[in-house]
Amino acid sequence: MSTARKLRLGPLPRGESVKLTFVCPASLKTELDRYAALHAQTYGEAVDAVTLIPHMLEAFMAGDRGFRRGRQDARKSG
Repeated sequence: MSTARKLRLGPLPRGESVKLTFVCPASLKTELDRYAALHAQTYGEAVDAVTLIPHMLEAFMAGDRGFRRGRQDARKSG
């Protein structure tokens, strides 16, 4: 495991999953594969792009202030 760099997406947690089909441009798949290789090098655990995608989406949504506010508003009104 490399300690010289940290990625925004840290070590992956284990958890329950549901299968979902995902279609993307070939260029994005190439970048996801590059990220997966760098993630594996950084954290010392082999991982593929398919495994990373849900964690990346979760991190993206957690960082989206508008989405968080909308979720909070929905809870208050529901």
